[in-house]
Amino acid sequence: MKKASTLNEWLAYLETLHPRAIAMGLDRVSAVYARLGVAIACPVIIVGGTNGKGSTCALLECMLRAGGYRVGAYTSPHLLHYNERVRVNAADATDDALLEAFAVVESARLTTPLTYFEFGTLAALWLLARAGLDVLVLEVGLGGRLDAVNVVDADVAIVTTVAIDHVDYLGTTREDIGREKAGIFRAGRWAICADRHPPATLLAQASAIDAKLLRIGIDYDYTAHDGQWSYRGQGGARHGLPVPALRGAYQLANAATALAALDVLHDRLAVSMGAVREGLVSVELPGRLQVLPGRPVTVLDVAHNPQAAAALADSLATMGFHPQTWAVFGIMADKDIDNVIAALLPRVDRWYVASLPPPRGATSQDLRVRLEAAGVANSAIRDFPDPSSACRAVREAVAEADRIIVFGSFLTVAAALALKDRRAA
Repeated sequence: MKKASTLNEWLAYLETLHPRAIAMGLDRVSAVYARLGVAIACPVIIVGGTNGKGSTCALLECMLRAGGYRVGAYTSPHLLHYNERVRVNAADATDDALLEAFAVVESARLTTPLTYFEFGTLAALWLLARAGLDVLVLEVGLGGRLDAVNVVDADVAIVTTVAIDHVDYLGTTREDIGREKAGIFRAGRWAICADRHPPATLLAQASAIDAKLLRIGIDYDYTAHDGQWSYRGQGGARHGLPVPALRGAYQLANAATALAALDVLHDRLAVSMGAVREGLVSVELPGRLQVLPGRPVTVLDVAHNPQAAAALADSLATMGFHPQTWAVFGIMADKDIDNVIAALLPRVDRWYVASLPPPRGATSQDLRVRLEAAGVANSAIRDFPDPSSACRAVREAVAEADRIIVFGSFLTVAAALALKDRRAA
């Protein structure tokens, strides 16, 4: 058994337990989960999908807490601190709680090789199961069917969107990816799909196991009004709802999907409309179209696939005039970089590209080559060894009336947040 005294030591150790950073499959995690003897005694909502997972989890967590429930949440990845991944009633897990959970998982692991994510997921489930909670909200890490979170049977399983991403693991078509994401559905239980054009494979999986599928646009939906919105679903219609505090028109679909989940759990977790409204206006989620205080306007977004990049571009178009938009861009090499760039090209005047760590990170030189191939002038691109350097440099170069966007990987956005925190201190 590994002896570690700090959280950082444990996290470094977790990276050594499996030869691959990502290894799809439930056999290993299921075996250790069984040995842990975790008993979850409350309703579980699992949220998967290409984009919108984190926002939907945050909305559910906020609404349920406003309704008076003790909520446990597990999300990933984190931005600044690993503790962000595990929350008990909105409080990040303490180092001591995580250390205890890691030690328990290590004892149960025996010789089973686990990835960093698998080990962390098991620790989170052990910790949350012991916290006396009323409901768990769990975010899928990658895909669904073979993701470690799927070791738990969801009472409500949500797939937000299905788009092309993680093709090395999930397949190259929406049909392939839809099949993987539908793997979180359970026989006879509620399944919710917030994609208006779901792949046939997702629908077929729900039908094959007789899941109780609800689809946006058919079984529930929303209508935007001036400064507010309306919802219709299993629990009837609600009108005059406040726009979610999370920016972006696409957040209405996430909010409606969260309401659809609360509707089907009403008999076990009744949430008043007052609590729904409170949750909508108080929800926070760093790194999702987040606008930092002060000038120049700085927008942070973890958009790292073409669908998310297009949503970011649409949102930027509604945010008012700025003489120039400067982008700090760093992304993983296995992403669809060319189409991410294509989505933002009309909105960005100058590009500060940053290398991310190997083996997965794209280099600034690779990003430069791709930008030049897309028609961006050499003089409009600057290379940096890391996102922190790019963020510092762009703030020195930009005019107060201009706009900065920091996007791509969570690592890129995290660098901007860390600099903001240091300036505030």
